[in-house]
Amino acid sequence: MGSAAVRDVVRDVVAKVAPEELPVVDGLVLFDDATVVRRLRRGGNRRDPLGFGLGEIVVMVTPVVWLVMEQIAEKAAGAAVDGTAKGAKALLRKVFRKRSAPVVIPPLSKDQLAEVWRRVQEAALQRGMSEDRAKQVADEVVARLFLESPDSDESN
Repeated sequence: MGSAAVRDVVRDVVAKVAPEELPVVDGLVLFDDATVVRRLRRGGNRRDPLGFGLGEIVVMVTPVVWLVMEQIAEKAAGAAVDGTAKGAKALLRKVFRKRSAPVVIPPLSKDQLAEVWRRVQEAALQRGMSEDRAKQVADEVVARLFLESPDSDESN
């Protein structure tokens, strides 16, 4: 049992609940996680928000899952890193054209998994998903993360 890369969780969840979005995920994984998050946050503000020709596809699950998983990973890692240090790291990556390591979600407790479920459902509802669809996405995210949690090993 260990941590899970955000991109792996996103791909697994999208494959189960929105396989039509897999081409979007496959396109996004070509970028580092910071770039993906920036592009997904910009969302509908530009004609081609994702930057690789998929602007007309209605993408709902991918940004919800990716952005919430990114937030959870930052929070779990104690991402209270000074903004100046973050900016300096980003600048150095640009200068040396080095991709940042994929963002990882550490194993989560049951309480943390409940928080993830709530955040995913809330984000999905804000994006216009039906309540049933939002619950389905939240359930799938938590199920995927549970596979990585230390508690899930106890039943074996």
